[in-house]
Amino acid sequence: MKKIFRGVIAFVAVIAIGIVVSMLMKPKDKAITVVGAVGGGKENFLADPEILKILHDKYNINLKVDNWSNNKLIKDTIETKDKKAYDFVFFSDERFYEYYKKPAAQDEVPRQKVLKSQIVLSTPIVVYSWDSICDTLMDKGIVKKVGDTYYIEDMPKVLSYIESNTKWADIGIKDIYGKINIASTDPVTSSPGATYYGLLASIMNEGYVDEGNINNILPKLKDFYKLSGFMNNTPADLFDLYLRMGKGAYPMIVDYEKSIIDFANSNPDGFNRVKDKIRILYPNPTIWNSHCIMSFSEEGTTYVDALADPEIQKIAWERYGFRTGVVGGQYDVKSVPVGGIPQEITSVTRGLQKEIYDKIIETLKN
Repeated sequence: MKKIFRGVIAFVAVIAIGIVVSMLMKPKDKAITVVGAVGGGKENFLADPEILKILHDKYNINLKVDNWSNNKLIKDTIETKDKKAYDFVFFSDERFYEYYKKPAAQDEVPRQKVLKSQIVLSTPIVVYSWDSICDTLMDKGIVKKVGDTYYIEDMPKVLSYIESNTKWADIGIKDIYGKINIASTDPVTSSPGATYYGLLASIMNEGYVDEGNINNILPKLKDFYKLSGFMNNTPADLFDLYLRMGKGAYPMIVDYEKSIIDFANSNPDGFNRVKDKIRILYPNPTIWNSHCIMSFSEEGTTYVDALADPEIQKIAWERYGFRTGVVGGQYDVKSVPVGGIPQEITSVTRGLQKEIYDKIIETLKN
C-alpha cells in the first residue's frame, strides 16, 4: 500500500514539475508592431525609453511612428511608405482631429473608419516674461498673482498697447528698447502660432468666434499680424531664443506651458540659472492645445488604451509637461520642478473650428 501511495505521489510530482517547466519555457505572446502617423510637438514623449519599455513589457507593443503635418494627415491617404494603412493617427491640434470626423471634401481622400478616438495630451497657451516686466504689469493692474501663479487679468489692455505702438518706456520699463510686443511663432506655418491667433480672435470678439462674426475680426487680426514683425516657425526655436537672449530681445513670448517643464527636466542647470527671473503668465482666458489620437485597427486601439496607463501618464506630466486625464485629476503640480503652475486651468476659451482657422490663416497670408 505504501509503495502504491509513494508511486501516486511521485506521479503527481512529475506532472506538477512538467507543468511548471512548460509554463517557464512557454514563449511570451509575440509583440505586435503598431505603426502611427504623428503630428509634431510630442517627439520626445513618444521616443521616451521608459515609455517604450512599458508598452513592450505590459502591452506587447513595439511602437513605430512616421512624422506628418496635420493638414497632410487629412488630405492625403493615411498610409505608410509601404502603402499599408496606419494603425493610428496622432494629431497635435484638436481642430484637425474634429475636422477628420467629418465627411471628406472633394480634394481629400475618403476617411478611414475610426475605431476609437480621444484627447490624450493637453497643454495651455501661456505667456513667458521676466520678473521686472511682470512687476510693472502688476502695478498697472494687468497681471494679478494668485498664490504662486501669475494671471494676465486684462489681456485687452495688453493688446491695446501693441495695437497703439506703445513703447516699453511709456509704461515705465526704461531698460527695454522698442515697442511692446508678444513674440509668437508664425500662425501661417505653426500650430502654436495659429492657436494663439485663435485666442486673439476670441478676445477681440469678447467671446466665441464662429462663421457669423469672424469676418468682423479679420482686419484687426491682419493689422496685429503686421505689427508683430519677424516670427519664428518653430516653438522650440522661439523658446530657446527667449531663454538665451533674455528680456532685452524677448520681453514676452507666447508658448505652451509644457515647454518650461520639459526644459527644467532636460536642462536642470540651465533652468536653475533662470528660474528666479522668468515668469509664467496665464492669459485670462487662455486656450488649450490638445493632442488627439484615432485608431484604425485593433492594434491601434490597443495602443490608444495603453496610453491611459498610470505610469505613462505620470511620465507625460512630470517629464514632458503634458496634462492628462480628467481636469486636475491625474497629475500633481507639486511633482514638477517648476513653481507657479496651477493645478487646474479654469479660465479657457473654446478652440476654433478648422474652417475658422483656415480663414484667419488665408487672410494673414494675403
